[in-house]
Amino acid sequence: MLWTWVRFPPPPPKVRYLQLGCKHFKILVVRVFRQRFLTILPYLIFWCLLTNIYSFQNYVLINTFGQFLIFLLLANLPAFFTKRMSYVDIAWPWGLVLIGILGLTINHGYWPRQLLISIPFIIAGSRMGIGALFLLYKGHMKREMPRYQYQRLNWKRLGASNERFSLQFEISIQAFANMSFLSLPVLLVANNPSSKLHSLELIGITFWSISFLLENLADYQKLKFATNCKKQGLKRQNCEVGLWKYSRHPNYFFEWMVWNSLILISTPSLISFCKNESLIHGIFLSLGLVSISAILYHTLIYYTGAIPSEYYSVQKRPKYLDYQKSTNMFFPGLK
Repeated sequence: MLWTWVRFPPPPPKVRYLQLGCKHFKILVVRVFRQRFLTILPYLIFWCLLTNIYSFQNYVLINTFGQFLIFLLLANLPAFFTKRMSYVDIAWPWGLVLIGILGLTINHGYWPRQLLISIPFIIAGSRMGIGALFLLYKGHMKREMPRYQYQRLNWKRLGASNERFSLQFEISIQAFANMSFLSLPVLLVANNPSSKLHSLELIGITFWSISFLLENLADYQKLKFATNCKKQGLKRQNCEVGLWKYSRHPNYFFEWMVWNSLILISTPSLISFCKNESLIHGIFLSLGLVSISAILYHTLIYYTGAIPSEYYSVQKRPKYLDYQKSTNMFFPGLK
């Protein structure tokens, strides 16, 4: 037959470029969708698990609605109109305050234990939330913070070109974290009816207090250093005083230790829960508790913490490379 040997001419160059462009676009869309779907999937799965545990249901649903409102009003809408992600620094800590307050309303737990877990959430969240509102009042959020400028570099590497969607997605991830994993310590501890405090709970709250104080001390030392440099007319200086001698980001390290302390406080309640509930639920909640440490570590190093900060510090401070060589990035260590 004729069609078995007739050769049709190749498409014109413009058509070939269009075909290649469409193929590249499809690959890019699939890659972006897959990466973001895989990012949000663990939060959705864990949230669904929490809603299927009868004693957690009311708390989870109320917390979900509250987090939705907080993030919508304080982060999603401002980001939509200003194209700045920095507003999430206001929403996230006040979401933690809500987690703590709701922990005090659970009526079948032991009230001293409820205070033990809820008050740290309220204190830490209020401290960060008030600080973020102060920055807003002083006008520091009129331009995007460096760590969120860095996010745009990540979006560019990923191939995500829709900035508005990326902003809303990243903010929503932090909202989902508050709805799921980060509420787990309060869910476990505030629902524990045992009238005797475990030694691990007391050790945990001690570690939390020490870590919280050292985190605040690190922030104070850096603020004092910056103030002194401004008075002396010094610019582009490295902060290597106090705790900053031993870690380039001691505030992030002790923030991580704050969350590890909450995990330690939660451990006896997790063990008690596993004795009374299904093994499957116990396994998933154990993984969820461990995941909190991993999530915060990844956030404080790669997402909005050390690496985004140092990307700009190296460019602004001539001696920062020497500081990197002589001082640990995260875990404190002697020089």
